[in-house]
Amino acid sequence: MSDSHKSNKDYDYIFKIVLIGDTSVGKSCLLTRFADDQFSESYVTTIGVDFRFKTMIVCDKITKVQVWDTAGQERYRSITNAYYRGAEAIMIVFDVTNKDSFTHIQDWMEEITKYTGKDVVIIVGANKSDLNDKQIKKEEMEEFVKKKGIKIFECSAKTGEGVENAFKHMVETLIKKNDKNLKENNSSSKNNSKRLGNSNNENNNKNLSKKGCCSKN
Repeated sequence: MSDSHKSNKDYDYIFKIVLIGDTSVGKSCLLTRFADDQFSESYVTTIGVDFRFKTMIVCDKITKVQVWDTAGQERYRSITNAYYRGAEAIMIVFDVTNKDSFTHIQDWMEEITKYTGKDVVIIVGANKSDLNDKQIKKEEMEEFVKKKGIKIFECSAKTGEGVENAFKHMVETLIKKNDKNLKENNSSSKNNSKRLGNSNNENNNKNLSKKGCCSKN
């Protein structure tokens, strides 16, 4: 979002993060665990979108994170597509006990390509890692990471394990990217100013040469 660069407010950065994935994979539970450090066994399907704010200190920067939880049902897809725009990081969530939700990651990646910029940070959250009846083997996840170049974070909204780490990774990546862009822009501005100064000096020298040492003003 537009405020992702340094601000003179009570935070250094603000980032928009979107959670996507099939229905019932635990996106809302991950959001609640991250934002409120709570978990509820009672499950209510998200209708449309929901969002929360959380302030984190990452890389010694005060960062305000706006996390959007999107519905996974097809009938809400037209609503949630609008919330991809402006997203700086996206977590694709799947349920380790649901093979289809892992298979559908490719479909969600195609949506990301369609509705976001190429610079968006993408990670995958393997939710419900506390359960024993897993349907996705570690080897499959490792192969995915190797093939797609996207990190998978095993996490559990129920126990909290791995949740903070996944969000921290996204924020840290965004901060480093913004700091790098800022340095490159500053360096580019200095080089342009230097070139402009050299150009002015060259023009002045040419004018003096044309006048000659004995020319009158």
